[in-house]
Amino acid sequence: MSGQMNAAFHMADVRDKRVTRRRAVAVGELHAGPVAYPLIVERRLPKGDALVMAEIAGLQGAKMASALMPLCHPLPLELVHVYCAPVPERQAIRVWCECASEARTGVEMEALAGVNAALLTLYDLSKPVEPALRIEGIRLLFKEGGKKGLWLHPDGMDEAERARFRPRPPQGLGGAACAVLTLSDRASQGIYDDESGPRLVAGLQALGGDVVATELLPDGVEPLAGRLRALAAAGVRLCLCTGGTGLGPRDLAPEALQSLGARRVDGLAQMLRALSAQHTPMAWLSRAEVVQLDGMLVFALPGSPRAAAQCLDILAPVLGHALAMAGGAGHGSAA
Repeated sequence: MSGQMNAAFHMADVRDKRVTRRRAVAVGELHAGPVAYPLIVERRLPKGDALVMAEIAGLQGAKMASALMPLCHPLPLELVHVYCAPVPERQAIRVWCECASEARTGVEMEALAGVNAALLTLYDLSKPVEPALRIEGIRLLFKEGGKKGLWLHPDGMDEAERARFRPRPPQGLGGAACAVLTLSDRASQGIYDDESGPRLVAGLQALGGDVVATELLPDGVEPLAGRLRALAAAGVRLCLCTGGTGLGPRDLAPEALQSLGARRVDGLAQMLRALSAQHTPMAWLSRAEVVQLDGMLVFALPGSPRAAAQCLDILAPVLGHALAMAGGAGHGSAA
């Protein structure tokens, strides 16, 4: 047989993904029955305290996830908490595993591995007194971080779980009036279709923004500066400009923003460059700029569709709070 066969599996390549704070919580139950349940709760099983041992096993299971699953990335876990709680009405022990890290990929497999290890340990210590045990309901409750932000399992969680783990969605835009301006000589002349603008529109709408204006403008200081003044006067709260932030002679979006005499927001511009550089080192060539013009925040973002969308993903966790602060709310307005 000639030639080389391609493997039927591969580990996901996460090199171009951005490092973000990740957290995941998984849950599952051991249904112990009338014989084993009281012995577990009263810590009287022949092999010892199953609840304590299950929590230890859950810690080990979470840390060993990549060793157990060949395509799972090894991650530096910064938090592993395992909780066991009796559920008298079902004669069950409910187990949660919470994991957190700053990484390029999520920690849901670590949380699930922790729950499984804890439940199997409960099973192992309980089977001498009751072989008819049942493990069920293992699932991810939620995960946070990465491009998609917060994901909640459709089966939901109860109020006690919400109070304990407090899943944190990013603060939305709350229907704030938004505008998207694409800066390109060729796109404004109809030479090619604008792809960056529609991506930003969809992203703002997903965050709860009301996109009231979308326009194609030629490169240059004007008419961008004039259009931004008009949008601010009309009550627009957020304007995303895409294009004109490179090193070309017609890339003048930063100069247009500077000509407004508006308040600069250097921290957000620095954040865009630093975090975009995790996707590509070319991000350091960007002259992305952020200013506050009266009550409107204005962002000069890169022109490529992919880079513009990545920048909006970077901004998503802080954009709602930044907008609230620009509107006069205090620091405590964060969700």
